[in-house]
Amino acid sequence: MKLVKRRPRFYLLPGLAVAAVVALVTVVIVRSFAMVTVDPAQARKQAKGAPAAGQVDCSREKCIALTFDGSPGEPTGRVMDLLAQHHARGTFFLEGRDIHSFPDVVRRIAAEGHEIGDHTWNHPRLTEIPDAEVRDELTRTADAIAEVTGSRPTLMRPPEGRTDDRVSKISRELGLAQVLWTVTAQDYATEDTALITKRVLDGADRDGIVLLHPLHKGTVPALPGILQALDDQGYTFVTVDQLLAPGTAQPGTIYK
Repeated sequence: MKLVKRRPRFYLLPGLAVAAVVALVTVVIVRSFAMVTVDPAQARKQAKGAPAAGQVDCSREKCIALTFDGSPGEPTGRVMDLLAQHHARGTFFLEGRDIHSFPDVVRRIAAEGHEIGDHTWNHPRLTEIPDAEVRDELTRTADAIAEVTGSRPTLMRPPEGRTDDRVSKISRELGLAQVLWTVTAQDYATEDTALITKRVLDGADRDGIVLLHPLHKGTVPALPGILQALDDQGYTFVTVDQLLAPGTAQPGTIYK
């Protein structure tokens, strides 16, 4: 009887090796496109040095940034009145379509030392529209802000916080850093002023970025209590730029 020698199964090894390499490369590619966020303390540390003379030093002070998303046609004036009572600075991310309709409000925001950011023209989900539309939404709003105030924004907030590598790339090309948040009152989902206040105070922390929407009915009535409570807790109210100083917001980077 003639014995038949079985071929060793070494021929499987090259295939396994290729699969392993492909898997490794895939992991590397996925990681290379992973969304990375930078917090204010990191931004300050990377910059080293100290803020300019007269500027708040958030490495020493207990700072928090209140940010407001929406149209300048909303009760923005009332928000600024309340901020002024607490010597507070805020950051207003404005929708562009109403900027030319309320130029005095926009100019007041800038004149009172608040910061203005870009919140797109029509508030679309940037991750769901083509590149050209993303650029148009951001550029038209930045242009409108510059026309009214004389200064072009360096910060933007993607509607609903929806961003990805593509949006980050376009933002970088347009010179806009992205600002998310650490605390949301979810005021778009409730008119309960007490609940809005509780959510902000429960989430508040040093270097925090708070998201509020003046449009919603419970938000502005909640603001006096929020400001007073945070004031009593020793917080200093700053703009996002002040929170990062001496660092500066880098285009395309996501801060939260």
